Amino acid sequence: MDLLISFLETTGFAQMTWGNAVMILVGLVFIYLAITKDYEPLLLVPIGMGAVVGNIPSVESMALGVYDDGSVLQYIYFGVSNGIYPPLIFLGIGAMTDFSTMLSNPKLILLGAAAQIGIFLTLLGALFLGFTGPEAGAIGIIGGADGPTAIFLSAKLAPHLLGAIAIAAYSYMALVPVLQPPVMYLLTSKKERLIRMKPPRQVSQREKIIFPIAGFLIAALIAPGSLTLVGMLFFGNLLKESCVTERLANSARNAMVDIVTILLGFSVGASTQADNFLTPQSLKIFGLGALSFIVATAGGILFAKFMNLFLKDKINPLVGAAGVSAVPDSARVVQMVGQKEDPENFLLMHAMAPNVAGVLGSAIGAGVLWSVLVGG
Repeated sequence: MDLLISFLETTGFAQMTWGNAVMILVGLVFIYLAITKDYEPLLLVPIGMGAVVGNIPSVESMALGVYDDGSVLQYIYFGVSNGIYPPLIFLGIGAMTDFSTMLSNPKLILLGAAAQIGIFLTLLGALFLGFTGPEAGAIGIIGGADGPTAIFLSAKLAPHLLGAIAIAAYSYMALVPVLQPPVMYLLTSKKERLIRMKPPRQVSQREKIIFPIAGFLIAALIAPGSLTLVGMLFFGNLLKESCVTERLANSARNAMVDIVTILLGFSVGASTQADNFLTPQSLKIFGLGALSFIVATAGGILFAKFMNLFLKDKINPLVGAAGVSAVPDSARVVQMVGQKEDPENFLLMHAMAPNVAGVLGSAIGAGVLWSVLVGG
């Protein structure tokens, strides 16, 4: 009987807390949304399963969790906590990104820049709520709607908040089809949503090759802190556009990015252990994250309306919503909302311009925040 009692005391059932149960339920909800609603399944399935695994309680002397020295999960989580996985994700993103639409209509880059207002307003909001400067900077980057960038910056500025920031960033990325349309309808009229834009011009191969080199030099010199993310993004794009390294580009955008996504998503989910995750700070981070995403969407739309005051060839303001860097989901939402008004209006290619510009904007914004706030 003593052996039986000892065994029962070591089971997860005996050690389960309400917090563990809540986080396991959250993980199951993520899996449900991924499978039934198709909300970013490549992210939410690993994160959801990781949250379930990370919240199974175990004996304290057993090194099993991501925060336990020597555990397998800690070694996998090392790539998150030290900012290794995000640059590898950016390499894959670069290898699958076509900057042609952005190069064909450079003024749309401004929409990607305008959407980054969500980052800096959220930073101010976090400071107002009592977070330190580095913590506020790490929270603010959620407004860029870029999970890898949020992980990279929080690992540098506020590693103790990394789990909450990562989950918030990826959650809102997955909820793009839910969060963005109400803002888009609220800030645009039917007449504006019906605007048709000229087809993008043909971009030469030479332009495509020169851009990643020139773009990297400009971005890295403006914000050296963005060097790692922007460098890997443009390196991946150069592999794609050079046409002589197709094997490397194919590996980067397929096998490698898939492997890294699995490891990153699962280990981030496993880091949401209830005792570390269910805190008042986490609730504030989720609230600020939702606000920042809405502000970023509104910033892109309103700036497009402002630009139309001076442009002969008008921009459909819906395209401004794609300025957040949730690639390509924001661009798809723009296409979806636009075609509800006019089934013959194709906005996807136009929306991809601010969408990829938003990726650059969030990476540069992270570099600026890192440079300014490190040690702050």
